[in-house]
Amino acid sequence: MSSNQLLKGKRGIIFGALNEASIAWKVAELCHAEGAQIVLTNAPVAAKVGQTGQLAEKLGATLIYADVTKMDDMENLISQSMEVLGGKLDFVLHSVGMSLNVRKKNAYTDSNYDYMHTTMDISAMSFHRLMQTLWKQDAMNEWGSILALSYIAAQRIFPDYGEMADAKALLESFSRSFGYHFGKAKKVRVNTISQSPTKTTAGSGVGGFDSFFNYADKMSPLGNADSESCAQYCVSMFSDYTRMVTMQNLFHDGGFSFTGISTDFMETFKD
Repeated sequence: MSSNQLLKGKRGIIFGALNEASIAWKVAELCHAEGAQIVLTNAPVAAKVGQTGQLAEKLGATLIYADVTKMDDMENLISQSMEVLGGKLDFVLHSVGMSLNVRKKNAYTDSNYDYMHTTMDISAMSFHRLMQTLWKQDAMNEWGSILALSYIAAQRIFPDYGEMADAKALLESFSRSFGYHFGKAKKVRVNTISQSPTKTTAGSGVGGFDSFFNYADKMSPLGNADSESCAQYCVSMFSDYTRMVTMQNLFHDGGFSFTGISTDFMETFKD
């Protein structure tokens, strides 16, 4: 793909590029190709289970490990990133999510509340913690863009998605609430992107994922949006072309979110 240098001169942080299957991995590669300087960050455990270090080496990017549940780590990440990049930030991608109840296959009606607290802390409260840190350090340039990745289970019931649906609903609420303050005071925009089911490490861990994926693909007039197209959408949201878009949950799902029934799906019910 040819580069248009949409992000030339911009600086940003990308969370969650665990491996080549990660949406954040594709976003990081495309941001780099479009002329941006980036810092990569991931949880310390990713040093053992992921390949973020390889991506950092490939892109010539700095990698700073940070636990998103710890304020000290978040504060250090933001201050170090500005130092490494040589100034304030123009964009940030929050691509962080983990559910212990889903991972442990606990039924939603029999949730472990300690696990649920951890899920909310990692998957949603971390977004508020990130934005509060950016706010307090005055780390964002005017017309900067902050994004988080979400899923339509925040609005509709997908039983196997469990407590992650609640976490995504809270994540989207934080985007609107903090988005107002960031826009009013600093002209920074905050949005969430509600992506199609995508074959990432996290997504594939959800029970019945193949059914999720195939159902959405049949229901969507354009089919499921893949991670590469999601990366392109993220880059467009980081660019100056979308500077008046804020406090939105943006569906990037091939039309799934507004399709009542599809002809392909109806075929499965024919006698």
